[in-house]
Amino acid sequence: MAKAPIQVVWFKRDLRIHDHAPLTNAAAAGPVLPLFAIEPDQWQAADSALRHWQFAADSLVDLSNALATLGLPLCIWQGDIVGLLKALKAYYGHIALHSHQETGNAWSFERDKRVHAWCQTNGITWQETRQQGVVRGLSSRTGHQTRWESHWESLMSAPTYLAPQSAQTAPGWEIFHHLDVEQLHTLTLGFNTTPCPQRQRGGRSEGRALWRSFVQARGRRYRGSLSKPLLAWEFGSRLSPHLAWGTLSMREVVQSLRRQREKHSDDTAWSRSLRAFTSRLYWHCHFIQKLESEPSIENQTLHPALRGLRERDPTHPTLIAWKRGQTGVPLVDACMRSLIATGWLNFRMRAMLISHATFGLGLHWREPALHLARLFTDFEPGIHYPQVQMQAGATGTNALRVYNPIKQAEDNDPTGEFVARWVPELKRLPLEWRATPWALPESLRQRFGFQPGEHYPLPNDFETEARHWKKMLYELRRTPEARESSRAIVDKLASQRRPNKRTNTRKPVNRKQLSLFDNELFDNELFSNDMLADNEATHGETAPLEGNKPSK
Repeated sequence: MAKAPIQVVWFKRDLRIHDHAPLTNAAAAGPVLPLFAIEPDQWQAADSALRHWQFAADSLVDLSNALATLGLPLCIWQGDIVGLLKALKAYYGHIALHSHQETGNAWSFERDKRVHAWCQTNGITWQETRQQGVVRGLSSRTGHQTRWESHWESLMSAPTYLAPQSAQTAPGWEIFHHLDVEQLHTLTLGFNTTPCPQRQRGGRSEGRALWRSFVQARGRRYRGSLSKPLLAWEFGSRLSPHLAWGTLSMREVVQSLRRQREKHSDDTAWSRSLRAFTSRLYWHCHFIQKLESEPSIENQTLHPALRGLRERDPTHPTLIAWKRGQTGVPLVDACMRSLIATGWLNFRMRAMLISHATFGLGLHWREPALHLARLFTDFEPGIHYPQVQMQAGATGTNALRVYNPIKQAEDNDPTGEFVARWVPELKRLPLEWRATPWALPESLRQRFGFQPGEHYPLPNDFETEARHWKKMLYELRRTPEARESSRAIVDKLASQRRPNKRTNTRKPVNRKQLSLFDNELFDNELFSNDMLADNEATHGETAPLEGNKPSK
């Protein structure tokens, strides 16, 4: 009787053992070799950062401990994954590869194509399993048979995979093991970047603790706190990096959330907050599907009619000032400085940063997108690039939304506490002048010892700049050729609206007129992974995310 092949479980952005189909399937098929490859090229990509690696390292330590409970080691390899697969095949003779599908950046897309080609050439079975609500090979988001939401619901409602009770370890795995988990945090991977002193820690245990605190107390104020940077820090779930690195699975969060909604069905505040978060989980996958269907969104302006605009050198002084939080616009600078220090920012302020960069400063979206990607600990390519392009007005299919940073400060930092915390140069000023320090009267300048342009930069005329770009983009979108391109983009990437149950027709799009500085976004077009990752529900006192359904 032939021996079963070595079952190689390739962990990527799915650093957990619960609801992990590749691991469960591999353990049932033969000896298991769990591995994680630290691939140098991945960490040299333009959107990678040390804070991403540090969160991943935390999570790998947690994963290693979890695998140990099953009697399995975590094999950590430094080098190209195809090189490792070649070595494994040479040593074992017969292997099978298991992993989750990944919708990542251009680098991971090309890497996966190389792995696929190698497996085909060498007769290796590679079983990839969905873990997001993303449908691979979907050519259109319209039409009854391809209605995307039904695919999402089917996956999210399916039973979660229970971790195997035990598994047989592949012999000789030590040959391919380059680093022990204790060494992971000593790696810098060539990064020479400013540390992130207040970043979130990784690992499933951290994610579950966050969820528990959210559903037991913090989440009740979730809905009313989303837009405000200080309140969102406290009352948001902060699960976004855990979904990005897969320490928690989307499906277990959705199912846990539904149980929690039943528990709080009689509490209006809880019900509204949990219902609001439910939509975020759906839109989380909706935006990742855009990158899956159109990978060029990462590097190229989506709408052909809008390409070639706002091109500026990456060393342009305006871009550098924006990156450093020195634009002279207090809320913009406070958001950037807080992001540098913490690795997190609420959705409304993320959208405002991109809006100000692209409309208020006239910058192309690409360099700001890369800078923010490196700052977000919860960087998720499938959410990041489509959302950046949408907020920059580069899709050609969405209403242009230009955020007024002065009005945003009035609405979302009414006490000025957030600005004072992160832009201490303005702390001495009265509240009414913190959002517009350049307008401080001469008499008050002397009283408070503050001189605009000396103690804090003077801003550009961002309102005039924004008006110019908004007018230009709308004009470019009105040509017949541009309209045809817009229709093609909508057909391929837009979500399908639900039919009206009474008339069986599509609901019309709300075409309400938007002012130059739009201060509200539609709820279903939100920006951050965090917002699209802010819920869960407890099932029992100590295991809120462990599934209560049988494994498949």
